[in-house]
Amino acid sequence: MNHLNGSIPPASRNRSVYRATIAAMAVGLAVGISACGTADTIEPAEGDNVETSAPVTTETSVAATEPEESSDTGSAMAMANLADVDGNSVGEVTFTEKDGSLLVSVAVTGLDAGFYGFHVHQIGECEPDSAAPDDPSDTGAFKSSGGHIPGQEDAVHPNHAGDLPTLLVGEDGAATMDVATDRLDESLLMDDDGSAVVIHSKPDNFANIPERYSAEGPDEDTTGAGDAGERLACGVVEG
Repeated sequence: MNHLNGSIPPASRNRSVYRATIAAMAVGLAVGISACGTADTIEPAEGDNVETSAPVTTETSVAATEPEESSDTGSAMAMANLADVDGNSVGEVTFTEKDGSLLVSVAVTGLDAGFYGFHVHQIGECEPDSAAPDDPSDTGAFKSSGGHIPGQEDAVHPNHAGDLPTLLVGEDGAATMDVATDRLDESLLMDDDGSAVVIHSKPDNFANIPERYSAEGPDEDTTGAGDAGERLACGVVEG
């Protein structure tokens, strides 16, 4: 018998070839389906020992990170637009309540380099040519804004509520400064007659007059405004 001689009958050979052809077609079909699928998902081949409840993916998920909002400062409570005697804008000042204090932020441009007296005055008027409210004979630029907000009764410079650090302008004519003060609050800035921010033409000496310069100490001009000179720019504080 041919079976005993190790040979395969023609019918058996035909069946073997048929099975091999079907297997090859199945593999080709699986490869074709995989190639036509999306690049994000790889489906396991039939018969593989792989869980089929969830597809295998090659996508890398990256979560978008939104920037956190800063809680250091709130929105500005009030602001003042600063202008010189000709009406030219020189900058602005904002007032923001923060941690029980008032944050005063100033940004100016177009000034000569140097130090400038910087104060909050007690009346919200910035008339370029005007008289001081308490002395009609005292006239000049922005005199309508009155003196510094005193805060405490009989306070003298530099202990007024409206006294602030001297503003330093760089060679580019610009200056920025942030300072927190507990002397000022909304009730002082936004009272019935308002308030104004003033930049003076000279540095503020904060009434620091040693006795070797004056045995009698600082005079009325010094205790009034620190000898800061004329009023260079002014801005009404508005809520």
